[in-house]
Amino acid sequence: MSEPSGAGRYAPSPSGDLHLGNLRTALLAWLFARHSGRRFLLRVEDLDRVRPGAEQRQLADLAAIGLDWDGPVVRQSERLDRYRAAVDELTAADRTYECFCTRREIQQAASAPHGPMGAYPGTCRALTFAQRAARLTEGRPAALRLRAEVGEFEIIDELHGRYRGRVDDVVLRRGDGMPAYNLAVVVDDAAQGIDQVVRGDDLLPSTPRQAYLATLLGLPIPRYAHVPLVLNADGQRLAKRDGSVTLADRLRRGDTVEEVVSALTRSIGHSARTPTQLLASFEPAELSRQPWTFDDNRLLQPGSCP
Repeated sequence: MSEPSGAGRYAPSPSGDLHLGNLRTALLAWLFARHSGRRFLLRVEDLDRVRPGAEQRQLADLAAIGLDWDGPVVRQSERLDRYRAAVDELTAADRTYECFCTRREIQQAASAPHGPMGAYPGTCRALTFAQRAARLTEGRPAALRLRAEVGEFEIIDELHGRYRGRVDDVVLRRGDGMPAYNLAVVVDDAAQGIDQVVRGDDLLPSTPRQAYLATLLGLPIPRYAHVPLVLNADGQRLAKRDGSVTLADRLRRGDTVEEVVSALTRSIGHSARTPTQLLASFEPAELSRQPWTFDDNRLLQPGSCP
C-alpha cells in the first residue's frame, strides 16, 4: 500500500504543559489530517523557551487523549542547517538586511501617529555602510530581516475563505543568531511535506507573511485551516492561570482521561469518547467558527460545550 500523499501536523513549543485549548487544537489538526487521508506529524518548536521535561509531558498528554502520529518527532533545534541555507539563499538574492532596532524602539515606532499598525516600519532598511558600522561598534546585535517587496499577501483558508493580510520585513534570524519562527516554520513545513496546516485562528494574521516567504524560497504554500480558540470566562484566550486547564490538573481533580476527551469532542459539536470514534463522523465543513468558552465548573457536564 502506497504512503498517502501530504501531511498535517501539530507543532507545540515546549515552554510548559499543554492546556485544554492546545489539546483541542491538536485534536482538530489530527482530525483534519486523518479525515483527508494525510499523515499526521509532530514537530517540537524548541528554538525559544524550553522548560525541562515539558516536551515529554506534552507528548505523553497527546498520546493519553488518543492521538497517534507518523514517524519520529522532529525538533527544530536539530535542523539549524536548513534554516541557515534558507537565509543564505535569500541573502544571495539581496532580500535581507541587518536590523539593529531594540524591541522598545520598534514598539515606539509602531505606536507613533500614522504608524504601520504593529508592522516593522523599516527603520534599518536603508542604512548606509557607515551607519551599520557605527551600530556594530556600539555593540548592538544585528538581527537579519526580510526585504519584503509587497505590503500585503492573500491566502485562502478553509474556514475563513480569502484572507489578505499585512506583510512586513519580518525577522529571519534573531540578534542572538538563532533562526526566527516565521522562517523556521516555512522551511520545516516544506521539508516535511506538510501541505495542511491546522492551528489556532490567533495565528491567521501572521499567515500571509509566511505564505509570501514560501513563494520567495520557491516552496509550496500549504492549505490552511485556522480553527477557533478556547476562551476563558472573560473572553480572553485560555491560559494556565484560568483554573484547572491541563490534563494533569483535571486528573488531580478526579476526572478521567475519557471524560476530558468527551468534553473536547463536545466542544467540537460531537459526542464521542475517543478521537477514533469522533473521526467517523467528523466533517471539517461543519466545524463551528465560534470559539469554545471554558467553564471550569461545568467542563464535564453533558451539554456544557456548544
